[in-house]
Amino acid sequence: MRILTPASLLSALVLAATTPGAPAHAADYATREVGAWIVAVSSDEKGCFLTRSYADPRGTTLQFGLDIDGSNRLTLLNPNWSVRAREQLRLDFQLSNSAFPRHLAIGIAPGGKRGFVTDFGATFPRSFAASTFLKVRRGDVPVEELKLDGSGAAVAELRRCVDRQRSGSKGPVARDRGNRIPLDPFARDTRRDSRK
Repeated sequence: MRILTPASLLSALVLAATTPGAPAHAADYATREVGAWIVAVSSDEKGCFLTRSYADPRGTTLQFGLDIDGSNRLTLLNPNWSVRAREQLRLDFQLSNSAFPRHLAIGIAPGGKRGFVTDFGATFPRSFAASTFLKVRRGDVPVEELKLDGSGAAVAELRRCVDRQRSGSKGPVARDRGNRIPLDPFARDTRRDSRK
């Protein structure tokens, strides 16, 4: 199990504050809806995340991020919670196919909501995709119980998004008929041709 470091916490804060509208140049991956889930490129363009907002009265938002280096993080946010930023929590996470007792999570407070972020090992995305629910407890106190219907398709799309970021695939640079001047000479993958 990896312990959250200040660097991964900062990365998680960036992810948690990200809205589904990613930059257009983010390897040309457009935000997609997959059932109740939204898949988008993270603002740092080093991975992607999926988001699902659950109905009131609790109004919890779940975000699951996957980076090109294989690291992942799970964020739960709720406008009713009193978690303090940087507070260290030991929470019990249960999927329908696995459990993570007394797992470290860090408190965050982006955009008027409070919640926590944590990361898991490399097999967690597969477990998350195959699970039908996520239950979180703080000792004897239930924190949240969320249905994960459609998570399999959402994680499959999340992986496609991450693969696109990893490869930086933008397709070939379009050029004019003389194949000399690119249509966008400022694109990142445009190379200067020194031949005359």
